[in-house]
Amino acid sequence: MFVDSHLHLDFDEFAHDRSAVMARAAAIGIETYLTIGIKVRDFDRVRAVAEMHDNVYCTVGTLPHFSDEEKDVSTEEIVALTHHSKVVGIGEAGLDRVYGTADWTNQIAVFAAHLAAAQETQLPLVIHSVREDETMAAMLQEATAVRPFPFVVHAFSGGPLLMETALELGGYFGFGGLLTYEGNDHIRQAASSLPRDRILLETDSPSMSPAPFETDRNEPANLSKIAELLAKLRGDKVEDIAAYTTDNFYRLFAKVARPPIAS
Repeated sequence: MFVDSHLHLDFDEFAHDRSAVMARAAAIGIETYLTIGIKVRDFDRVRAVAEMHDNVYCTVGTLPHFSDEEKDVSTEEIVALTHHSKVVGIGEAGLDRVYGTADWTNQIAVFAAHLAAAQETQLPLVIHSVREDETMAAMLQEATAVRPFPFVVHAFSGGPLLMETALELGGYFGFGGLLTYEGNDHIRQAASSLPRDRILLETDSPSMSPAPFETDRNEPANLSKIAELLAKLRGDKVEDIAAYTTDNFYRLFAKVARPPIAS
């Protein structure tokens, strides 16, 4: 069985056929989904999708792209929303000046509020980090020195500094469609070399469809393609990839109720 540890089931792209999308995912063995928040003040739409399905959980957070809109989001506001039974993590939050245009000062402040929320709640922080390895590594080190907290670097694309820092701090690494793209040899190298107990599978649906279908809508059933490539890179069987990435998910997101193993 698989877990899609990062996707966006609440997005409009799934509004007309979400049930069919989930049926296709179930057919390839996906048992649990984590649908990710990108705006704290839009939490209700993420929560609503999670409440519709027993096997869908959610997070609450502000994507760095929206840091200008939610520059006043507070740690207290985030923490209050984590009391919902379906909220099992914080984020996605982080730093990104490549795909986002939000003011850098606001990005830093908003990410700091999420770091503090993760410290207080001890729920995993889902990190979005694009080409900001030095600042991200420094902020993680500084926060962990005050109070350690669990985290995953989603859609990992960083270099050795961020990888080594996250490893030392006990972090996890999410891999999805980026793994399949031309020119991403450094990501494939990371995925092939990291310890098996730190790796998660994700699709980031409806974005990041695996190559060669990058322009198509992504969906969780494509997780099997990621698992197949990861197995090839690591010299593992697909069923081994499924087993240890699933175990890793439930270890990290400990608030999620793991389904009983079928006899």
